[in-house]
Amino acid sequence: MARAKRGVKARRRRNRMRQHAQGYRGGRSRLWKAMAETVRHAWRYATVHRRERKRDFRRLWIIRINAAARQLGVRYSSLVHALSRAHIRLDRKILADLAISDPTAFRTVLERAGLLPAQAA
Repeated sequence: MARAKRGVKARRRRNRMRQHAQGYRGGRSRLWKAMAETVRHAWRYATVHRRERKRDFRRLWIIRINAAARQLGVRYSSLVHALSRAHIRLDRKILADLAISDPTAFRTVLERAGLLPAQAA
């Protein structure tokens, strides 16, 4: 019986590691131990930072909404409370986009939530 040498599978695994190490400087792109360690760390950081990116964006949206709301004399916490009371289900991403790209629509949302008096057209 012949022994199984895992030729194709092992090579495919190693080539994937080499592919990810392209562009790394020095031995990190050429020497197996350094390459493997660097790539594994990179994969770990990528996983962690994918989660952190979600937090960062939420934080950014809240800052933008708060800034736009304060220009109209409303605090962020009051705005979020009024929106939930008025059953206006817009997420923070959409609210932040409205606040920047369409301030009149943002103002209309605040009026509907009962935070601002309705403007005469």
